[in-house]
Amino acid sequence: MKFTLNWLKEHLDTDASLEAILAALNAIGLEVEGVDNPGEKLAAFKIAHVLSAERHPQADKLQVLQIDQGDGQPLQVVCGAPNAKAGMKGVFGPVGAYVPGADFTLKLAEIRGVVSNGMMCSTRELELGEDHDGIIELPEDAPTGTVYADYAGLNDPVIDVSITPNRQDCMGVRGIARDLAAKGLGTLRPLAQVYRTDAIAPVDGSDPAPDVRSDDLEGCPAFYAQNVSGLTNGPAPEWMRQKLTAIGQKPISVLVDITNFVSVDLGRPLHVYDRAKLTGGLVARKAKAGEEVLALNGKTYALDESMTVIADDAAVHDIGGIMGGEHSGVSDATTDILIECAYFTPEAIARTGQKLALTSDARQRFERGVDPAFLEQGLAIATKLVLDHTGGTASAITRAGAPPVEQRVIAYNPDHSRTLGGVEVAADEQAAILERLGFTISFPRAGGGPESPDAAPATLDPRLRGDTTSGGDALWEVTVPTWRRDVHGSADLVEEVVRIHGIDKVPSTPLPRADGVARPTATPEQMIERKARRAAAARGLNEAVTWSFISESEATKVGGGDWTTSSWILANPISEDMKVMRPSLLPGLLAAAQRNADRGATAIRLFEVGRRYFRKADGTSEEKLTLGFVLAGDKAPRSWLGGKAGGFGPFDAKAEVLAILAAAGAPVDKLMPFGIDGDAAIWHPGQSGSLRLGPKTVLAEYGTLHPALVKAFDLGGTVVAGQLFLDAIPAKRASSPIRETYAPPALQAVTRDFAFLVDAGLPAADLVRSVKSADKTNIVDARLFDSFVGTGVPEGQKSLAVEVTLQPGEKSFTDADLKAIADKVIAAAAKLGATLRA
Repeated sequence: MKFTLNWLKEHLDTDASLEAILAALNAIGLEVEGVDNPGEKLAAFKIAHVLSAERHPQADKLQVLQIDQGDGQPLQVVCGAPNAKAGMKGVFGPVGAYVPGADFTLKLAEIRGVVSNGMMCSTRELELGEDHDGIIELPEDAPTGTVYADYAGLNDPVIDVSITPNRQDCMGVRGIARDLAAKGLGTLRPLAQVYRTDAIAPVDGSDPAPDVRSDDLEGCPAFYAQNVSGLTNGPAPEWMRQKLTAIGQKPISVLVDITNFVSVDLGRPLHVYDRAKLTGGLVARKAKAGEEVLALNGKTYALDESMTVIADDAAVHDIGGIMGGEHSGVSDATTDILIECAYFTPEAIARTGQKLALTSDARQRFERGVDPAFLEQGLAIATKLVLDHTGGTASAITRAGAPPVEQRVIAYNPDHSRTLGGVEVAADEQAAILERLGFTISFPRAGGGPESPDAAPATLDPRLRGDTTSGGDALWEVTVPTWRRDVHGSADLVEEVVRIHGIDKVPSTPLPRADGVARPTATPEQMIERKARRAAAARGLNEAVTWSFISESEATKVGGGDWTTSSWILANPISEDMKVMRPSLLPGLLAAAQRNADRGATAIRLFEVGRRYFRKADGTSEEKLTLGFVLAGDKAPRSWLGGKAGGFGPFDAKAEVLAILAAAGAPVDKLMPFGIDGDAAIWHPGQSGSLRLGPKTVLAEYGTLHPALVKAFDLGGTVVAGQLFLDAIPAKRASSPIRETYAPPALQAVTRDFAFLVDAGLPAADLVRSVKSADKTNIVDARLFDSFVGTGVPEGQKSLAVEVTLQPGEKSFTDADLKAIADKVIAAAAKLGATLRA
């Protein structure tokens, strides 16, 4: 929302400085995004008097001017404008001045052998308009030597304010002025005074009223309209064009500019039709399937039965409340118009705008909610402006339908500013704030009976009833103004009081804390999540945050054959690409990997901690905490030591899974390797697996992704991934928060190597687990360090070498002790069919 300082002061009677106004806007929740003073960049440009104009000796289309810029010293300037002539007043840019419209700084130049000491400027060169056929011509009485920005009134700062969706009342300059007046920065001028009239009354003419109606009272409850006949369209008055240009809107014609001005000034969108281009009357109705409209932006939109349109007997002319049609738009030849001032239901406007992907200033205001009680005055103001600046005669007014102007009344206890808002505000100040914001307050007696004529004066003051220091329960009845559809309850009134009183005045009060050492507040699940996230980051993976929604095609690829019954599908998604709540983290990670690869990343290591969403058979929702990761590209860059760059493989994924599970506290030494049930479209056959605690409790899946899945996400090469199901990690038993004293072993550990011949299909992890459990007292670790198939190994078998770590207790192992332990290891391996290799 943009407006100029002087524009604001037309509604706000104030002497406050620009800095004070900006500070107040931020304080009351209207965030200032920027301030720009167009006059500052034109400070070097002055009004100059052309003393003489002679033809350039070397160019027929150039003239050599002698100008006076106010110092009485003639200055020579070369000019190519056809309207340059002796005696005129124009705008001169000296050497060193920056020309914003041409984006260059003026230098002393020699043009066809003649020195030029600057330039005479056009409106386009100063970014004041589109005219560049000639230089600016000023009246004869324009003071020579005066800074042009001061003369033209361009030293008017433009303020850009971010309006939150709930503050529909501040989508007009008047609403912002009202808020500042409530803050105490001035007084809100009466609307009649702003528009320089005795009263804002309907201009009800004698011509027949326009033929309009609403057949869609749900989408367009009220449709007011008025004709103006015999007018002359043309450029808007200078003051209006100057305002619109300052905020970045291009002046078009007086009729169009009036609608844009009223929309910004009062937050009241309007539309004007050329009656000569209409066939019959206008009706607000639902669109018919297959209807189309050519909008004012030059694009054609296909409509459906859910959209409200304005149409005549022949065609649709307006997407109701969003954008008018090109066929019925006004032009310079327009002499008869119909002014539309309607109320459109905010929810209907929002749905239509989303479907058509169409935004406009009107949509921004209607979908937030314009004042339904301002149709009469809005139409009156627009009609008066049209009559004042184009002539013509007005017709009678048609008022079709009725706007929803029912006002809400809220019971309010002023003590809530303390109990709910956290700051004590005197009851009379609260009442004054609410009344300045447009709320109406009545103060019923606490007991419901009449005041006693003998009561003390303090008890007779109704504003003090409900004293904020007493915690009383006396209530006010607060009537909400029609322009504040966001205020529904007592808490909303507290918000209004506190933001105007000053959010900075709310004291910072620490929460009470019990004596002693604070207990941990994180849940076991949160601790697992933190440890897993830190472990993944420590291992060089980069954390990604992706959407919790995926497309139906992606869900089909990763959700299995029954994904439609086990997943949540949104009825009103943000887009078709975000329709299904994800059953897997892999689609988001693969899409992120693809974006990185497209931007030249050669080594991609991404992980994400998030939730997967499932719909259970009973219709309830189930969320599963998961850590997913994707490894793609080069595992290591090419090197003179290592040769070519190497890629990732399934064992890299397994290594990441084991490391992160160990950090998260999972019993990795008890995990059993399994294949992956189902998900054939996700994982590469023979290059993937899962880790489980028993056959049913799956802690992780990992491996190489199926080539078809990789291709679907436009990735090349081998891509490995993993999913760790953090919510499946068993919770640890409750223990004391005090750690046991660390006592390192007194004696050095001993290692022994064993090589076994086993069946070629035996998982190595089974052998390692069996060996480690052979003597739980003395064996503290066992790990596989070699796997061999070849010469010396019988067909159908393989050789597995295991390093066993033994830790002596009170005394060192004797040879007999070591032999006894070795016998136990060999016996445990024999249970799996393993024999000691000779």
